[in-house]
Amino acid sequence: MIQRLDNIKLNITESEDSLVKIAQKRLKRGIKYFKILKKSLDARDKNNIFWVYSIAFSDENQEEIKPLERLANPPKVAVIGTGPAGLFCALRLVERGVRPIIIERGESVENRRKTIDFFFKNGVLDENSNVQFGEGGAGTFSDGKLNTQTRDGFNKNVLETFKKFGAPEEITYLNKPHIGSDKLFYVLQNIRKYIEDHGGKYHFHQIFTRFEHKNGRICTVFHRNSHTGEEAATPVDCAVVAIGHSARDTFKMLASNGVAMEPRDFAVGVRIEHLANTIGFAQYGKSYKLLPTADYKLISHAHERTVFTFCMCPGGVVIPAASENSGVVTNGMSFYARDGVNSNSALMVQMKREDFGEGLFDGMEFQREIERRAYRAGGGFKAPVQLCKDFLTGRTSSAFGEVKPTYAAGTAFAPLEAVLPKITTDALKVAIPDMDKRLKGFADPDALLTGVESRFSSPVRILRGEDGESISLKGLYPCGEGSGYSGGITSSAADGLKIAEIIFEKYKNH
Repeated sequence: MIQRLDNIKLNITESEDSLVKIAQKRLKRGIKYFKILKKSLDARDKNNIFWVYSIAFSDENQEEIKPLERLANPPKVAVIGTGPAGLFCALRLVERGVRPIIIERGESVENRRKTIDFFFKNGVLDENSNVQFGEGGAGTFSDGKLNTQTRDGFNKNVLETFKKFGAPEEITYLNKPHIGSDKLFYVLQNIRKYIEDHGGKYHFHQIFTRFEHKNGRICTVFHRNSHTGEEAATPVDCAVVAIGHSARDTFKMLASNGVAMEPRDFAVGVRIEHLANTIGFAQYGKSYKLLPTADYKLISHAHERTVFTFCMCPGGVVIPAASENSGVVTNGMSFYARDGVNSNSALMVQMKREDFGEGLFDGMEFQREIERRAYRAGGGFKAPVQLCKDFLTGRTSSAFGEVKPTYAAGTAFAPLEAVLPKITTDALKVAIPDMDKRLKGFADPDALLTGVESRFSSPVRILRGEDGESISLKGLYPCGEGSGYSGGITSSAADGLKIAEIIFEKYKNH
């Protein structure tokens, strides 16, 4: 019988070996099963910071998980996109006996990293393989953050699956788990090998261009090789569309072919960059050197528009994340160790329909125009930057202070008011001092604002019903963040698992 203990407190210098001893003392005999269920940091009192654990243990061995039921007559399924949603959908389909055809416009993660490094160093962008497109999706080159606010029943399975394929075990119990872009690189390769070893087939450099349907049901998916221009046709019984939030051409293709969609609200803003030590001291006081690199999550309602931090990267860097020429997009990335000099976060302002229009793609064009302004302000793929003190007082910066930029493609001093909508900069000027009240040092005069963060979420949603299918085309399954049904790695992966299970249920009696 498994026992559980909660609210176990350990000093920040105390070894986790103490937890095993606590379990043994409770059982009064040796243990054969032990697992940490939860680990979080209590830093409410900076003079008394401690770790809080929940553990499970038993003096009996535990049974292994039984394999999933497999389909006797599996359908032909195309999975379009290999971000978290598409990847986990394909993985679960394989476990259910399906041999999915996986269509990805970008490159394998190994080749993708080389292409991205070349872009960072030389400013030459591959519009089909970049930080947005390619194996693993946009999350591959971020931080591998796995915390989520959703309570989807598949979330635990997502974490266990990442661990199975090489992620650190701690992601299954940390309050704010992350893999790190360096480790995620190998996890993705392990997942691909498993899928291929079990009959799945990857097709890289393939852009989803059109489809055919018969009697209101999709029957063929067409995809074009981005290198040769050659088009191929894949017969399907169903297709999972997990294209991410940046596949603007694919969204337009689907809409022009009658796939029902709707516009969505979103947010835009900047990356704000501080010294990691500044954030550490603000969060933990003098103990920060004994603890993992500090993070934060802030929200401000001081302005009529809500302002919030998102995708915070402790000890990370700001990266070029453009997917179109003539546009600058930023994102954040950190490795597993999170040991960089700076920390950064997206600082976002909620946009409303009145800001960008009621048309289906007005939000998309709104994002694109902001990205192009940033490109012009920086004189190319260099990002426009402004010191916090200068942004708040309306001056163009002329020299960096303590915080040096980490943006790999270079930066250029420029007023962010010339890039972002006035409502956005007005809200940021109110929110930054307000957030500083809760995190001392957030409004550090030398903190650096880098523009623009414009790919917070998809500006459109492909409509689906309770059965997971497009409401306008049978056999088409919109999935993940790009289709407007999730936000972040974990919830997107969980949505992929959900869609795979829906397909399994539909075909298990065929």
